[in-house]
Amino acid sequence: MNLLKIFMPKDRVFYSLFEEIAATVAKMGVTLKQAVNEPDFDKRAAIVSQLETMEHINDELTHKVFTELGRNFITPFDREDIHYLASALDDIADYIYAAAKKMIFYRVNPNDTGIQKMAELIEQSSEQIKNAVMELRNMRNMRQITDALVKVNSIENQADDIYDMSIDRLFNTEPDAKEVIKKREIYQAMENATDKCEDAGNVIESIIVKYA
Repeated sequence: MNLLKIFMPKDRVFYSLFEEIAATVAKMGVTLKQAVNEPDFDKRAAIVSQLETMEHINDELTHKVFTELGRNFITPFDREDIHYLASALDDIADYIYAAAKKMIFYRVNPNDTGIQKMAELIEQSSEQIKNAVMELRNMRNMRQITDALVKVNSIENQADDIYDMSIDRLFNTEPDAKEVIKKREIYQAMENATDKCEDAGNVIESIIVKYA
């Protein structure tokens, strides 16, 4: 039992960190959706500052993953998979915050079909990533992981379509060139967030193929 105790906690620390990071990412998805649905600029800015706090928390947690990776001899799965997963989750958080920050910085009104729809897809996708990460610890419920990953892929495809349609509509209907540039940057950051969810999903898939 004592020998087990020596190995187990070290090994398990990665699961706890990933679960915490994924939960924060999913919360950021929910918060982004709140921000784009808030008509009042000052209230919206306050919501975005919550996102900044969450993004900082995730940076610290990601740093802990890398520190543990350097310190630990035993890891629950491949070191490079741990590295890739931590990086992909960190990227999702970065792009969610970047999209929200640009909205405030450029004073863009998020009452826009493309922005609203993309925020919904980010919320759904980050929730599915959280569902998959939560199952990594014991890998008993493979079906739940694969279902979540299929949804992430499907959401990413929808986000690509929404992005293309939004850019098309923007160029055809927005007379102000500055507005075009601002909104395009926001769409791009949002689309990147869904891409990074797909990247995280691909890493999780490679982990379960190797270890399940």
